Amino acid sequence: MKFLHLSDLHIGKSVNGFSMIAEQENAFRQILGYITTESPTAVIIAGDIYDRAIPSVEAVRLFDDFLTELAHEEIAVLLISGNHDSPERLGYASRLLLDKQLHLCGSFAGSPRKVILTDEHGEVNFWLLPFIKPTSMRVLSGEQEIESYDDAIAAALGAANVDYTARNVLVSHQFYTKAGISPIRSESELNPIGGLDAVDAGIIERFDYAALGHLHGRQSAGEEHIHYCGSPIKYSFSEWKQKKSITLVALGEKGNLSTKTLPLTPLHDMREIKGEIDKLMRDEVACLADKEDYLRVVLTDEEEIIDPIGKLRSVYPNMMSLGFENSRTKSRANTDMDAIMIASEAVEKLSIYELFGEFFLETQGSTMSEGQSEIVRELLERSGEE
Repeated sequence: MKFLHLSDLHIGKSVNGFSMIAEQENAFRQILGYITTESPTAVIIAGDIYDRAIPSVEAVRLFDDFLTELAHEEIAVLLISGNHDSPERLGYASRLLLDKQLHLCGSFAGSPRKVILTDEHGEVNFWLLPFIKPTSMRVLSGEQEIESYDDAIAAALGAANVDYTARNVLVSHQFYTKAGISPIRSESELNPIGGLDAVDAGIIERFDYAALGHLHGRQSAGEEHIHYCGSPIKYSFSEWKQKKSITLVALGEKGNLSTKTLPLTPLHDMREIKGEIDKLMRDEVACLADKEDYLRVVLTDEEEIIDPIGKLRSVYPNMMSLGFENSRTKSRANTDMDAIMIASEAVEKLSIYELFGEFFLETQGSTMSEGQSEIVRELLERSGEE
């Protein structure tokens, strides 16, 4: 069985004030072309369909067009909600659409939704697990203790009673990681402080393939079959060196798996250029690549420049971001580093209790009450004894 794995469409997203609708429409045309040439049985979309919980009319129309084209191809579509989506809106009319092989799993009901597709080797179980938080799983699981994202995912999969002797594919939108491996993160992702949303990838390693969404760079979470396909479009300059694609998965008999990367070409690429403004605006330099690419320009001029954005956009109309790199910026950077060093030395002089007090003030906007202070002191004493 062959299926396409895509995720993080973020339909309706703007980058630095530039709408990505045309780029998204271009990517969808290429995906539909791959459906014609590769003839997959299904298309998996692993969350973050829209960029906002309440998408624009333009975004809804574009996705409606894309789903309609997929339905005309008479292939199964298996779709889950991500952390950017509204589960209820995404799941609207999902039961009516089953006749068109559109399996839209927006809301989570306590266990992954099971969809069975068949090929010459028999059944393949697809488990649709939308983005979930420990708080929502705690409500659904009753008396079971759910303290972390690990607990939430383990409880959800435990409720599914997965038969791992059969062929199983998980579709999930969470931040799966493996100890000792640093994932490639992007500025366009939502990054909770301290990686509190991280889930141990070992929890899902028994699946034949895990079609993941959430990270925008194509990569695996430790094992090759636990895979992020990445976003189809570059959504921040932290991604400008990435080559965007979707993944074609071929699942044979149990234990037989192969993948293929299918590249996606943007209408306008995202890239960075650096140099003095007069040189960058010369025709021989500007013509080295597409002038209409989405650009981050870093100017190295030492002198002040009047209206650099206006001048640059007369040559590069889709310039998104402007930065400077010269002796003045280096001086400011050194000053900032000195301030950081002074702050670090001050922190080293604080006790653990005082550090927690500073952390509480910064995150809560108020100092601890007497009762809260007493609890912290008691916990610190207990941890010291142990």
